Order: sequence, then C-alpha cells, then structure tokens
Amino acid sequence: MKFSDVIIATVSLVLVGLILEAILMVALMSDTLASIIASLVASLVVGYVFALKIQEESRIRAIGVIVILSAFALLTFMSIWIATPSGSPWFGDSLNSMFNKTLWTDFDLNAYAALAQSAEVIIAAVTIFIGLYAGSMLRKPKKTKKNDSLQLSMKNQKIQPLFLYLEVCARLIFRTDDNATRE
Repeated sequence: MKFSDVIIATVSLVLVGLILEAILMVALMSDTLASIIASLVASLVVGYVFALKIQEESRIRAIGVIVILSAFALLTFMSIWIATPSGSPWFGDSLNSMFNKTLWTDFDLNAYAALAQSAEVIIAAVTIFIGLYAGSMLRKPKKTKKNDSLQLSMKNQKIQPLFLYLEVCARLIFRTDDNATRE
C-alpha cells in the first residue's frame, strides 16, 4: 500500500468518523458512545472501500499505519478543540459535574485533560483497528485471469530469467523464414 493510499484512507476515515459522530451525538445524547460507534462504523466503511489496497501488502502493517495516523489526527483535533474558547467551557463544565475541583491546580487540570485524551485515543485506535480489519475481510481479493504459458507470473524471481531464456530459444528454433519456405 502506497503512502498516498494510506493518507487518503486516513483522511476518509477521519472525515466519515467526524460526520457520523456529529450525527450520533445528537441522536444518542452521549458523546462517548457516539465516538465509539462512529469510529467503528467509519472504519468498517473505509476498510471495505480500501480492502484491495490493504490486501496488497501485509494487512496488519497497512492497518497499523492507518490506525497510527488516525490516532495522531484525533489527538491533534482534540488538543485544538480543548484549547479553543468553545471547547474549554465544555471541558470545564464536564469536570465540574464529575468532581469538586476547588483544590485542583493547573497541573491537575492538564493531567486530567491528557488522561482523558489518551483514553479516548486508545479506545478509538482499538475500534478503528477492529473495524478496518473486519471491513477489509468483507471484500474478497479479485481473482486473476489465467495467463498464457509464456506470460506466467512467477513469484520466485530466480526462475523467471530461465523461462525468458527458454522462450527466446523456442522462438528462435521454431521460427519460420519466408525465404526458407519459398525455396
């Protein structure tokens, strides 16, 4: 799988996941459940769409690269969102509803933010891995057409020059000369 395919798969995964998460957040009234379901469904869709590209190489390696890039993108989006004025009050209100933070220092708030971000990224990475793997398993690889005997695709590259040599020899031996047939 080429790196450009990995980037396209990651961007597709993030965009589909964000759209699904926004829809599910309104429908389910739970942001955690919405993010888990959205990442699973989005990764199933992207795994199915990019299944042939994922199967070109080692499936685990291709899926692992997509998961790592998706986790990095998710961590970046979450960090930017918590740092913005619209995200900070939401984060503070959720903390106020869960804890009495009168004795919390700035370090405690930052540590909790980092812990919450890393927990969500780990959960998302696991669901994305499961979804990509299952989605890529849903689509079977294309079967290749049977080739002529001279156009065999050899997996062992040491044998291929031998077959090319035999093909050249066979063409030289069995060629027909127009001059030879006229005489």
